[in-house]
Amino acid sequence: MDQRNLKRLEYDKLLQKLSEYTRSSMGRELVEGMLPKIDVKEIKYLQSETTEGRELLRLEPGADISGWEDIRDEISRAARRIVLDSQDLYKVSVTLSAARRIKNFLFERQDKYKIMGEIALGLGNFNTLENKIDQVIAPGGEISDNASPELNSIRKKLVSLKHQIKDKLEQIIRSSTYQKYLQDPIVTVRENRYVVPVKQEYRGNVKGIVHDQSSSGATVFVEPMQVVEANNEVRRLLSAEKQEIHRILSSLTDLVAGSSEELLYTLKCLAHLDFIMAKSRFSGYLDAWEPGVANKPVLDIKQGRHPLLTGEVVPVSVHLGIDFNALVITGPNTGGKTVTLKSVGLLVLMAQSGLHVPAEEGTVVGVFHNIFADIGDEQSIEQSLSTFSSHMSNIVNILNNAGPGSLVLLDELGAGTDPTEGAALAQALLDNMQNAEVCTIATTHYSELKNYAYTREHVENASVEFDPVTLRPTYRLLLGKPGRSNAFEIAQRLGLETFVIEKAREFMSREEIEVAELMNKLEEAKHQAEEERTTAEELRQEANSIRDRYLEQEEELNNKKNKIIEKARSDAKEIVRRAKHDSEELIRQLRENKEKEKAANVESDIHNAREKLKKMRGKYTEKEKSSKNKTAASPQDIKAGAEVFVPRFNKKGVVMESPGKGKEVQIQLDTIKINLPVSELQPVEKEDKKDVSSPGFAHLVKDKTSGISTSLDLRGMRVDEALEKMDKYLDDAGISGLNQVFIIHGKGTGALRSAIQEKLKTHAGVNSYRLGKHGEGGSGATVVDLK
Repeated sequence: MDQRNLKRLEYDKLLQKLSEYTRSSMGRELVEGMLPKIDVKEIKYLQSETTEGRELLRLEPGADISGWEDIRDEISRAARRIVLDSQDLYKVSVTLSAARRIKNFLFERQDKYKIMGEIALGLGNFNTLENKIDQVIAPGGEISDNASPELNSIRKKLVSLKHQIKDKLEQIIRSSTYQKYLQDPIVTVRENRYVVPVKQEYRGNVKGIVHDQSSSGATVFVEPMQVVEANNEVRRLLSAEKQEIHRILSSLTDLVAGSSEELLYTLKCLAHLDFIMAKSRFSGYLDAWEPGVANKPVLDIKQGRHPLLTGEVVPVSVHLGIDFNALVITGPNTGGKTVTLKSVGLLVLMAQSGLHVPAEEGTVVGVFHNIFADIGDEQSIEQSLSTFSSHMSNIVNILNNAGPGSLVLLDELGAGTDPTEGAALAQALLDNMQNAEVCTIATTHYSELKNYAYTREHVENASVEFDPVTLRPTYRLLLGKPGRSNAFEIAQRLGLETFVIEKAREFMSREEIEVAELMNKLEEAKHQAEEERTTAEELRQEANSIRDRYLEQEEELNNKKNKIIEKARSDAKEIVRRAKHDSEELIRQLRENKEKEKAANVESDIHNAREKLKKMRGKYTEKEKSSKNKTAASPQDIKAGAEVFVPRFNKKGVVMESPGKGKEVQIQLDTIKINLPVSELQPVEKEDKKDVSSPGFAHLVKDKTSGISTSLDLRGMRVDEALEKMDKYLDDAGISGLNQVFIIHGKGTGALRSAIQEKLKTHAGVNSYRLGKHGEGGSGATVVDLK
């Protein structure tokens, strides 16, 4: 794409802002070399890079994909056999360490960050080189004493010899003989040799070599003869140290040179990772997201914001290339038309460069092979070009190069010349671009272009909104609505006399007035249709919400109903099981007495007992079936004070008031009042008196469960008596459907409590037990949970 068009859209400023989020000079170079792509696969891959980096920042904000140095110069010098110094090698070590850390981090998470993990595979393995440099170079770039045995020996000798020299000089400066000759009782260094400061007038009294004097000449720095030989040895050792260091550095330089190609590729991979993370940080700063990418020249921007504007930015929504491929934007000056053009152009460039766009979800940007812009005043005094001529030169260039797959952005089309001719020229230009299948967005003040958009297919009007009350633009883009100049309204609000405004209206042609009125009516009709559409959408969403709530409540009630039915069936089965157990126990006792009584009589009793059990089961089954087949109550049966059965809760309730015209009635269930549909209620039939001599199974259960208490007091009883009573109580409690009971045994010596709890361990109907809590009797009661 042409650099001039990119600059008009402020693409260079965008890259400058993006470069602030890099962490390396090589990453900045990649940013500076960025250009929009036109291959849809490449664009999607670049977008995926940014998305993956954004995900890494979200999931692992503390991750560090930086900390390395640009060592290209060091690698180049090493390849040319120029010995690197300790600081150069320290930079190499830091980079190798960072590369190893980054590679391990991304390799361990390759399933989550596939793109970055694949790039990290290109980071070389330099463990040997890194270890050798770290053995020689200490943190900060100093040569370590342990760089080699020879260097370690030299430095130990130097330390020892320097201590000896200092000791001798200390003896001299403390000597009463020399104290009067010294300017100060100190030891200092001149030209890497230890000296003492001697007064000028006593120079001849201190034997030695003068190495320096003070600026005033009052002091000379003398190396006493007693340490000359020792200082000479220090100089020799320092020279040996320097030679050994050069040898070590030369050896490490050779190692760096041997890995130069792999090191350069590693730097390239590190720069690529830095580039990805810079795009991701910039995306987070803009609150931007990955747009959809279409393989055709279309765009559908939803609430897009200009990425370089700060403060409260008014978003713009615009689409092009779908229902229409030309958009004519009208409106007053400073209303935001130019910003809209730049926003659209820059967001398209961002998307095609692999950057996230600051727009809402659902934004789609297609691939444009060229983007042309004629924005701003580029008149040139040197070239003797007026504003009109400058614009026309750009447009001629655009017409010569634009075609299918191009996006053209034109600001103030036809401006800078006679309005009539300018409007005619603008329409001709738009026709030409329509014929060339170019996607075009143009801004203008000409009312003729508003009519043009109304009368042409695939051309749409738009405007930047203006508030006639505050006389300020709102900067909102309104698609399908042409802009108005609002000149008369603004003038009247600012105090211009009414008769002047009316006179001005007279100067307008009849045709212009009719067109303006027609456009106003069209705008009002469209606005009304939009309001009705919005209202219909709100009602639709509200209806959907009500439907969802109803379905959720229905599902919840069905679940509760099923649980209640299941529990009832489970309880009934348990009652039958216990009855069967009791009958089998009776049969067993009868058979034990077989030797005492006649066999015929015993077998007859067994037969009678089994027949009785079948009758008990049959009655229960018939009752269960009859309860299921009961018909719902009719509204005539439901009267205030009537007793009804509620299958949903398996309870009886009392009608609080007769039902009105509605389908619901208020029912008192225990201590709860609830509104239920009449269709969910069943009338309660009066119970017939049963034959006491042959009670049914339900009557048996009723006798067992009536009056059962949730607690049993065993205080004062003997252990045997208490256990027998508790055993019977637990059976009755289980039949009655109690889930939890309290056994009160008192505190005392604890003997009764221990016996009760031992019994509870083996009881078949007990699920668990515990001592009572505060408010439950404490250690004087045991709380039992039944199965």
